[in-house]
This record gives sequence, structure tokens and C-alpha cells, in this order.
Amino acid sequence: MVELEPVSIIALLALGYFAGIINTLAGGGSNLTLPALMVLGMPADIANATNRVGILMQTLWGSRSFHHHGQLPLQDFKSILVPLSVGGVLGGLAASFAPQAYLKPVLLLTMVSMSLIILVKPAVVMPPPGTEPRRVADTPASWPMLFFSGFYGSFVQAGVGFVLIMALAGSLRYDLVKANALKVLCSLGFTAIALTIFVWRDQVNWLPGLILASTMMIGAHHGVKFAVKANPNSLKWFLFIMTVCGCAAALIF
Repeated sequence: MVELEPVSIIALLALGYFAGIINTLAGGGSNLTLPALMVLGMPADIANATNRVGILMQTLWGSRSFHHHGQLPLQDFKSILVPLSVGGVLGGLAASFAPQAYLKPVLLLTMVSMSLIILVKPAVVMPPPGTEPRRVADTPASWPMLFFSGFYGSFVQAGVGFVLIMALAGSLRYDLVKANALKVLCSLGFTAIALTIFVWRDQVNWLPGLILASTMMIGAHHGVKFAVKANPNSLKWFLFIMTVCGCAAALIF
């Protein structure tokens, strides 16, 4: 068990709120919460597992909010869920059993690649207005991307939002708001799988996880409100800034 001082509780509550906003609008909020949990004295695998409590509640609330605003496209979600879930099971098992030492290089490579794509080829994450989304069945290239999203998200979580946006906006051509909404729902799916594995392996420290969850839900609620009203170009640049910040956080921690 980790001893929580009042200052630690306040820090977790504040970081949880900002992480909920960042995860909902772009991705990389776990670059705030994972280091915080490790600073409290948790090993990397326990921090990784504990962080999923807040992610689960944040994505549950965020999905509900996007659906309430009519921005959550569900017509092809069952097809999206198949490769995502297979990757999620394998990624959760890998995270629970495998050493953690090589997570940072994978995280950095993912975020640097995403930053370059946003700068060099922004249409990948922001399809032109009026672009019709593609079905998974008609887009074979989306399968490996969705599988990798599920695996990576269950494995390390931090930065998975960027990977999912590549799959949903880049491959399946959803606009950035709907891609964000689907990203949150997809994260709910593989987070539930990963958390089940971590609970089975007794790797979750519940009190810090629930403290984070309480404000991550509020952050997600406010993030959705901003996402549905924001200019798509503003969302693109917010995504870019968060990607760069995620790279910096991964380098530091």
C-alpha cells in the first residue's frame, strides 16, 4: 500500500482533472498521471495498472457525453471492436507479465511519428469537410492499425489516443470530433480488458486509482464540451501540442 499525504491527494486530484481533459481532446494525459503514481512509490507495473481505474471511469463518462451530444458514430463500432479487442487482450497480458524497460522507446517513437505526420500531412488526422467515413470491412489496412491500437493501449496506455486517431481519422476517415468520440469509446473497451487482467493479477492500488478517477471524469466532461464546439483546426493544433508535450514528458520521466 502507498501512504497518501494530503498534498499527494490534492496533486492526484488536480492531475486527474487535466489528464481527463487532455485524454478526451487528444491523448497523452497518462504522461501526467503515470509519473505521479510512480513518484508516490509505486513500481511501474503497479502504476500502469492503477492508472487504468481513472482511465476506465474517464472513458465511460466521456463516451456518455459524446453520445449525449450526438457525436458518437456507432454504425460500424462492432467491426472496429473485433481487432481492437484481440489486441487489447494480448497487450494486457504483455503488460502484466513482461518487463517494463522498453516502454519508453515505444512511447517516444509513437509520439514523434504522430507529430511529424500532423506537420507534414495534416489531412491524415483532419480529413477534408464532407469526407464520408469508411467501413472496416472495406478498409483492410485499418485492421492492423486497430489491432496495434488495442495492444498498445492495453500495454502502456500513455499516448494511445494518438494511435487511435491515426486509425480512426487517418484510415477510416472520420472527422476529428467523431474520431475523438470513437477514440474514447475504443479506449473504454480495451481499458476494461486490461483492468480485468490487472485485477486478476492483483496489481491495482485502489485508493490512488479512485482518487484519480473522481476528477478524470470531470475533466472528460469538460473536454467533451470543448470538443463539440471547437474549430476542427484548433483541435488539430491542440493534438499537435499535446503530442510534443507527450514526447517531452516521456523523455523526462
